[in-house]
Amino acid sequence: MLRVALTGGLASGKSFVGKTLERLGCLLIQADLLGHEVLLPGGEAYQAVVREFGSGILDKEGRIERRKLAAQVFDEPERLTVLNSLVHPPVRVRTREMLDEFAAREPKGIAVVEAAIHIETGGYRNYDRLILAWCPSGQQIERAMDRDGLTREEAAARLSRQMPLEEKRKYAHYVIDTSRSKQETVRQTEEVYRQLRSIEQ
Repeated sequence: MLRVALTGGLASGKSFVGKTLERLGCLLIQADLLGHEVLLPGGEAYQAVVREFGSGILDKEGRIERRKLAAQVFDEPERLTVLNSLVHPPVRVRTREMLDEFAAREPKGIAVVEAAIHIETGGYRNYDRLILAWCPSGQQIERAMDRDGLTREEAAARLSRQMPLEEKRKYAHYVIDTSRSKQETVRQTEEVYRQLRSIEQ
């Protein structure tokens, strides 16, 4: 089984690329989605996060409100490190289990793990190939404003806390330019898929 890391940045189009690869037949694992699941009541990180960050992050149903949690770690690198130390280990366990199950079922398959911080954590080293979804930083800000209802200042502040996509290019085996039409992004993604399929396993 070929293990592929897919990364990008704020509103860079990585989820669209991931969904396209899934449509082409890859297994898609979205680390962000797993991160949400482990924070649900009964999830592996739920109790530890509530204990660490307090009941003020909960809604009336006892669910963690991710905006309230995010507000506690925004501009607080140490608190973000603590949160990551509680959320990332169970996400890694779930990812490993899904990869193992897929490898047993599809030994010649391609598994794509989509995560924003593959490079920052060094996790990309555990994969055979790394794909970067890239677009100019100004376009990231515009897309984040449209998608998330952020002000320009809020979007720029979020972007400033991420490794620049230009820096990430140095690590990538494949760069998919998402700055143009969706059809063009699909075309590039299909070409990368063909190249991944040609790799001897």
